[in-house]
Amino acid sequence: MIAGLIAVGATPAQAASGLLVLCLSQAVIAMVMSWRYKLPLSFAWSTPGAALLVAAQATTGSFAAAVGAFVACGVLIVLTGLWPALTRAMTRIPKPIASAMLAGILFPICLAPVQASVELPFLALPIVVVWLVLYRLAPRWAVPGALVVTVIVIGMSAGGDWLSSAVVAPQLSFVAPEIDPRVIVSLGLPLYVVTMAGQNVPGFAVLATFGYTRPPASTILIGSGALSAVGALFGGHAINLAALSAALMAGPDAHPDPERRWVSSFAGGASYVVLGLGAGLATALVSASPPLLITAVAGLAMLGAMVSGITAALEDPQHRIVAIVTFLVVASGVVIGGVGSAFWGLLVGGVVMLWLGWTRTKSAA
Repeated sequence: MIAGLIAVGATPAQAASGLLVLCLSQAVIAMVMSWRYKLPLSFAWSTPGAALLVAAQATTGSFAAAVGAFVACGVLIVLTGLWPALTRAMTRIPKPIASAMLAGILFPICLAPVQASVELPFLALPIVVVWLVLYRLAPRWAVPGALVVTVIVIGMSAGGDWLSSAVVAPQLSFVAPEIDPRVIVSLGLPLYVVTMAGQNVPGFAVLATFGYTRPPASTILIGSGALSAVGALFGGHAINLAALSAALMAGPDAHPDPERRWVSSFAGGASYVVLGLGAGLATALVSASPPLLITAVAGLAMLGAMVSGITAALEDPQHRIVAIVTFLVVASGVVIGGVGSAFWGLLVGGVVMLWLGWTRTKSAA
């Protein structure tokens, strides 16, 4: 995310401000909405949007113009929330497709512990072993235990160099937006598309997978879009309904009772406040680690959610082909026109479901 902001003209201070405002924005909306609706509604910054910023380096060197595009993206998300037909369509994804999409998103991440154990055995294997032991003895502490070991391993391997370069207290930095139609079209519109297709749609799909079929979709989109537009003035690009972390907070690992899982999202929001205030330290620590090691820890945390996704996707024998096709497209990681595989898996899965359903109806007739 920081690399993406710098790619479109942000200074290091502006990028740090962007990280801080994103953490605080998603914390506030997660805590308020989870408490208000008693649902595990978690939020995150737009990860595909950050990747888009890195790829859009040649689009603009003016961060003020990029901020104008960020504001436009937030406004478009608000307008989507105000369009009831579009909101309803987005939240009524068939369960086999939604569950297969979740499993496909998680699959590459869940492979990371295996890859890291082979490529970085001295760093990764202690983490995996601690996770496995705790999962047998105290399952709820398996992921936190693995995270603690990860911090220790990174600290020991990197020494004290990472700490000396850390910015302890990042400050908010206001950026007056510049309205450049060219940048809005070439950056703001694609940012809106990838945020909706790559984050919000999978986020609603994850909630549906775990039985939350009627989330307040309009309120979620209007709230996240408005906060995105305001946060853009301080360097943040976009926040949205979480997908991957939502699988942790909405799943059975959070709590056996679905009606109590909202507490995990509330706690997650509170944790983002702490992360935001320590954004400089957290960024330095992550930067000191091999990227594969960070992904490996995430993969261990997501194994339970992936099992739930696969089980739900293949539950109905009639739609197993649809689920597998969706899973394969999403897991492939293809990017077409700047839009990620989650959207294309949803589209292909829907087409296959309609086609097979039509042929079965025709045969029955």
